[in-house]
Amino acid sequence: MAERNAKGRFLIAAGTVLLLAALSLVLWNGYRERRSENSMTAVLSELKKEISEGSSDGSVSSDEGAGDKSGVVSPEKDYIEIDGKLYIGYISIPSIEAELPVMDEWSYDNLNIAPCRYSGSLAAGDMVIAAHNYKNFFSRLDELNSGDEVIFTTASGIEHRFQVIQTDIVNGTDIDAMLSGSEEWDLTLFTCTWSGWSRVAVRTAAE
Repeated sequence: MAERNAKGRFLIAAGTVLLLAALSLVLWNGYRERRSENSMTAVLSELKKEISEGSSDGSVSSDEGAGDKSGVVSPEKDYIEIDGKLYIGYISIPSIEAELPVMDEWSYDNLNIAPCRYSGSLAAGDMVIAAHNYKNFFSRLDELNSGDEVIFTTASGIEHRFQVIQTDIVNGTDIDAMLSGSEEWDLTLFTCTWSGWSRVAVRTAAE
């Protein structure tokens, strides 16, 4: 009997520890998400201000030699530096009330601040933008329907308008599937599903 009681107490204690660990994880993830959203909002405000002012202070830069054959520098090569990070513009998705800055290069650290260019470019018509599924990031990406508009405003203030043409669910490790079909779409937005095992990829075509 004593042995059974000891075993029961051990299981209860172990269960309590697991519950506390799960609660701590939930609280930590919530804190990280709120911190990311606050950072993103501040960056977006500064970015839009810089763009609207025409970057008269010279904070918009272009990569020399990055232009097309005519020698004209492509708009997506422009960037604005904020807090040591480079931003190529911001994305607006009216139907889900989302507006977010887009960082030039992706990394796990950068994704905690803002959506990032994962690959490609606007000039080539194959740009892919990744973001966390945080509440005010790409959490509502799966709500987009064919015909919904996506607007990308470059650091130099040029608007590029796209329409959603399809939504794919892609295995989280299937990079080829994520990048395939670029001849049919011009811009892809993607984020993790809540399980984390797959990705929601929204394909859009230029208007």
